[in-house]
Amino acid sequence: MARYYETFGKPYFFRQQPEEAHERAVRGLALLGRVRPLCALLERINQLNPATHAPVACCGLRFPNAVGLGAGFDKNGEAWPAAAALGFGHVEIGTVTRHGQAGNPRERVFRYPSEEAVINRMGFNNAGAAALAARLAKLPGPGARPIPLGINLGKTKATPIDQATEDYLGSFHLLADHADYLAVNVSSPNTPGLRELQDAAWLQPLLGALVAANADRVKSGKARRPLLLKIAPDLSFPQIDAVLQVVADTGVDGIIATNTTLARPGFFATVIEAGGLSGKPLRRRSTQVINFISRATSGRLPIIGVGGIHDEVSAAEKLDAGATLVQVYTGMIYRGPFFARDLAFALAARQQRW
Repeated sequence: MARYYETFGKPYFFRQQPEEAHERAVRGLALLGRVRPLCALLERINQLNPATHAPVACCGLRFPNAVGLGAGFDKNGEAWPAAAALGFGHVEIGTVTRHGQAGNPRERVFRYPSEEAVINRMGFNNAGAAALAARLAKLPGPGARPIPLGINLGKTKATPIDQATEDYLGSFHLLADHADYLAVNVSSPNTPGLRELQDAAWLQPLLGALVAANADRVKSGKARRPLLLKIAPDLSFPQIDAVLQVVADTGVDGIIATNTTLARPGFFATVIEAGGLSGKPLRRRSTQVINFISRATSGRLPIIGVGGIHDEVSAAEKLDAGATLVQVYTGMIYRGPFFARDLAFALAARQQRW
């Protein structure tokens, strides 16, 4: 599959502007997702055989394999029904904000093929939580999907930071019924002031309110949804310790490590584009953060590892560092739509060799 993408698919997409290529890919997968018999056939081909491969347990959910599609690809929940057909074991849609917004001005996505990297400053462009809820209400819900669906929540750019908790709560109340889990994104570098929410003074009330809202769901007879926090790779280890203390105090279920980076290592030292850097240059730092969190929590806190995964070795590295699951996005841009399938089969074979 990868050979065909390198020969035909990649040249086609790389002749287009990055955001245009992204939009065409979303439209194509949205179309595939509407052809359920074809998706079902592809799922049988591209998913691990459940008779021979046990699912991965994480945060009270069961995942058919360890490889997920990270947030950012399917911001408005249009393409996710096709994710299982491509071999993904879960998919995270969004980032979605309480209110729809256009994001930052174009051009705002830049590819660096020699480094297998991307810089983006999209700025949470999406139609808003209410629009996403309306779309998801028409589709199979939790328990009726082949793979878990996560929804990544962010802050509306126009919302002041002192009103961030209400903003996130608004999205939570609209979307919790439709999610298998929810991710709280306080780490994108492309919304001014957002990363301040990683400071304990802001993070404690935000996560506390979301955990309380989750508890209220249970009291009203609804299902509790696992809550995960997505953090930046640019935090220092003492800052991560402070975040982990808030996570422990509030009872958040897990960590997604990591988002894109503002660092500009090596080749990127002279690159002037603003935004978050993803892909191979993020590999080492994200693995360091995963390993630090795993050690700091004695392996008890579930971690989804993200950043710089481009082959079996870099995926296995995240799992060895302490992640239970991994997510890819930039790697799929360079390796093709069936990258998750190839990774999942390779990781399963590796586990059997052990």
